[in-house]
Amino acid sequence: MIVRIMGEGQVKVADSHFIELNKLDDELLAEMESGDTDGFKRTLSALLEAVRRLGEPLPDDSLEPSELILPNEDAALEEVREMLSDDGLIPG
Repeated sequence: MIVRIMGEGQVKVADSHFIELNKLDDELLAEMESGDTDGFKRTLSALLEAVRRLGEPLPDDSLEPSELILPNEDAALEEVREMLSDDGLIPG
């Protein structure tokens, strides 16, 4: 799956890694629902770091369609809340 981190670029992440990423996404959703801003920032950072670690960066000139778009680390809780679906940032 091609994942775009806003302001950074695209990363290709194997489907097998989405179990780990979904756990972080579930934590992020719970922190957002409870209004835990510190936990939200910590988990968002961990989620983005996992995507970077597990994925393979695509060249800057690559024009692949992104199947998933994630906010950057500086995103505020309210900004991310607007991006959410019922499943969180990562479907599934």
